[in-house]
Amino acid sequence: MRTLTVPQSGKKGATVSVLTRYGQVEREFVIPKDPHTPDQLRVRSNLGRIASRWRYLTPQQRIAWTLAGQDDRSRPCLGKSARLTGCQLFIKINCARAAIGLGQLSDPPPAPNFDENPVGELSITDTQGSVSLKLSVPATQKADIYVYGAAPCSAGITFVRDFVMLGRLPDPVGQVSEITDMYVARYGVPPAGMQVCIRTRQQVNGWEDIAKQTSAIVPLA
Repeated sequence: MRTLTVPQSGKKGATVSVLTRYGQVEREFVIPKDPHTPDQLRVRSNLGRIASRWRYLTPQQRIAWTLAGQDDRSRPCLGKSARLTGCQLFIKINCARAAIGLGQLSDPPPAPNFDENPVGELSITDTQGSVSLKLSVPATQKADIYVYGAAPCSAGITFVRDFVMLGRLPDPVGQVSEITDMYVARYGVPPAGMQVCIRTRQQVNGWEDIAKQTSAIVPLA
């Protein structure tokens, strides 16, 4: 339920406080489900493996990561953020690389200056029951771009949170990238009238820019 109190976040006893888009909320603590999906297990394995590598770096390497972390900040919580520690930045960069199959780094890579994400709007067509999802890419991409998708949802929903990486953006043909196969492999063919939400992010050496979101409604055949 919504409460009138100072902004707060976290668990206290059997109550969880969350600052949402709609105000301060308190709810009963419930142990979340843990389905142990292959994606979950892979992410946990990567995290444990990468975190353990921190202790094997040289002192000079750990100092370099610590200095690099001073220029990067954590995700804001209650409007506040903090500089990352060297260990946090090491894990952040290498987990991002592991998620797309890249090798691990022992030295911090320089932070890139990202150009504007060239991916444009999502378009969906339905030709005699054959649904096609395409992303407009009107400009040349200068970094690797990865596609994230959410499950089909009601056309009336304006806020979607649960996105999953689908894969690297396919090379555009005629300024259009076909993402049908990667989306259908994850969520199946989206039904007519449902909304499909897609995010794209540029990545360079484990550094990622801010996700760019687009959506479209599956038309009637």
